[in-house]
Amino acid sequence: MPKTLDGQLTMEKTPSYFVTNEAPKRIHSMAKDIKLIVVVRNPVTRAISDYTQTLSKKPEIPTFEVLAFKNRTLGLIDASWSAIRIGIYALHLENWLQYFPLSQILFVSGERLIVDPAGEMAKVQDFLGLKRVVTEKHFYFNKTKGFPCLKKPEDSGAPRCLGKSKGRTHPRIDPDVIHRLRKFYKPFNMMFYQMTGQDFQWEQEEGDK
Repeated sequence: MPKTLDGQLTMEKTPSYFVTNEAPKRIHSMAKDIKLIVVVRNPVTRAISDYTQTLSKKPEIPTFEVLAFKNRTLGLIDASWSAIRIGIYALHLENWLQYFPLSQILFVSGERLIVDPAGEMAKVQDFLGLKRVVTEKHFYFNKTKGFPCLKKPEDSGAPRCLGKSKGRTHPRIDPDVIHRLRKFYKPFNMMFYQMTGQDFQWEQEEGDK
């Protein structure tokens, strides 16, 4: 980590920390007062997005449906497949709560980050004890990408948008597979809402109440 001066915060981003068993203990031993930010999104969408990214690098991999099930006829989901396992957020959070209080963890909604980036960034800035410098005026929606882009300060070049690996078109997945995945994740989502005290409304969003 670079040295941090008074009035500065050092931030580091590695998505795999949240799902790595050893990470909470190691981070706690390095800096037990650290503030943690976790961006989560609907685990069904997340799994399909994960698969889409892998497919772009390895076009020869089996279909999503083949990888998602241990037994398609019985509807048994293969929770050992990383694309599925990562979305069992309650399981991973349990590990982190052994080392960190909930007050040191901010959960950011991936869905709200797209539709209301300034609103979610306000929560992030408050959590970090920063002034709300980043506001609505710093964002514009890129229709091609389907994501907001960050406007740079005046006259400092083009806006910053997410890279080529983001915003890819997802392959069509059998609706029955999506339905089964929703049913699989629902109890874990409910547990996650309880643990965090936040309702991410993934079931309402899917119309699967």
